[in-house]
Amino acid sequence: MPPVSHHVILEEREHLMISGVEDVARFDEETIVLTTALGELEIQGERLHIEKLSLDGGDLKVDGVIHALLYETEEQHGGGFLRRLQGG
Repeated sequence: MPPVSHHVILEEREHLMISGVEDVARFDEETIVLTTALGELEIQGERLHIEKLSLDGGDLKVDGVIHALLYETEEQHGGGFLRRLQGG
């Protein structure tokens, strides 16, 4: 099976379309956390609303005011706050 492509299109910081979505871990009006073909993605904003979700096709559409899109790196995945404090 070919690798799933991952695209992010943000229009006017109010309409976000993402492909390559594998799962939605959690969401509320300020944060949406998803698993994509390229790792975990956190969407931060205000009045966030999942307009469309198709896990079969891997497509997600979000409306609201988008403040940030944050990808978790492998380094971040391996350790949390306490681990960094302990020098790990």
